[in-house]
Amino acid sequence: MREQRIDNRAVHTGSLILVDAGHPFRQPAAEQLLPVGEGAGVLLERRAALLLDRLMESFGGWRGILPVSGWRSREEQQAIWDDTLRREGEAFTRQYVALPGHSEHQTGLAIDLGERRERVDFIRPAFPQGGVCGEFRRRAASHGFIERYPAGKEAVTGIAYEPWHFRYVGAPHALMMAEWGCTLEEYLDQLRPRRWGEDPLRFRREGWDVAIAYLAAAPGGVTAFEVEEARPWCISGNNQDGFILTQWGPTGRAAPRPSPAGARAGRSPAPAGRHL
Repeated sequence: MREQRIDNRAVHTGSLILVDAGHPFRQPAAEQLLPVGEGAGVLLERRAALLLDRLMESFGGWRGILPVSGWRSREEQQAIWDDTLRREGEAFTRQYVALPGHSEHQTGLAIDLGERRERVDFIRPAFPQGGVCGEFRRRAASHGFIERYPAGKEAVTGIAYEPWHFRYVGAPHALMMAEWGCTLEEYLDQLRPRRWGEDPLRFRREGWDVAIAYLAAAPGGVTAFEVEEARPWCISGNNQDGFILTQWGPTGRAAPRPSPAGARAGRSPAPAGRHL
């Protein structure tokens, strides 16, 4: 076992941060950005962009799907809010446009996708359940993407049903959310009792044992915890009060119980070809 330490400011970084009306995006800017699609001018955080392109390449998705909107600066989000408010009114705007400073688009982890048509609505692009869009949905979770604002969850997310809006969270988490039928808000709540070092969530996927658990940020500015040194791991803040720690290894290998004592500087790489 090896002790790791992470600055508590990292609570506000990572692929699982919750950004909504009650939890603003607290970083000055998104991390390294890359373009997605060809010539669309749409940017995503580097890992999300690479995995989205890999997903699309797996079934030729960009031929029928258009990247409509990815990363936005706070200033761009403000302009979209102001323009929509002027054209559509307050009720519509609050349903479909996040407040500036509270938009997932500012993280670089969210993207609006539309079916390729002659005319595409920037605020509500068409993204039907069937055809190429349906194929995207079937493959999304295995590449780490979730439909962020599903129908029937409006009271949880605070946003109207948006079948075009997808969010990168990482494959093990996206797969669990798809299996449980829950939103990011509900997933983080369900992980809270699964404390690192006590009762992590464990499951198997494609020959790998995966452990996922919540780690509360410790008082004093730095949080320490222990991981099995030989197993890859990664950590994300929740943008609330702690971290979600994920560790994995080959199925059948007994892993010692981890204990609290994660950090991006200390994380191990995922196995080649695995979207963990």
